[in-house]
Amino acid sequence: MSARKTVDERRRSLRAYTNVPVKILCDDGDIVTQTVNISRSGVYCTANRSVEIMTKLKVCLLIPVKKLGKISTKKINCQGIVVRSEPVAGTKNYNIAVFFNDIAQRDADCIADYVGSTLEQQK
Repeated sequence: MSARKTVDERRRSLRAYTNVPVKILCDDGDIVTQTVNISRSGVYCTANRSVEIMTKLKVCLLIPVKKLGKISTKKINCQGIVVRSEPVAGTKNYNIAVFFNDIAQRDADCIADYVGSTLEQQK
């Protein structure tokens, strides 16, 4: 899989295929998982149950941040909307895509920096 944009790519933000801990807070219970990929505008992950498309939810991400040569974790809380939910063949899991519809600019910038540094490391 390539993390680079292709001619057919419709997304505006670069994505990094990396695992970041994520907690999705839903009305019917929380989902704790990790990302399959992440971008400034959303995440794609696997959940242990279906979440309806257009469901509004809260998202909590734990982004690794490097400061002064040390790696720490930045907790980012935002709101998102499920834009895709598909069953994973042969399992009880679902792949879900969440678009961030309410995220602080500094948090979106932090994610973009993380994505950029991850893509650099993967080259």
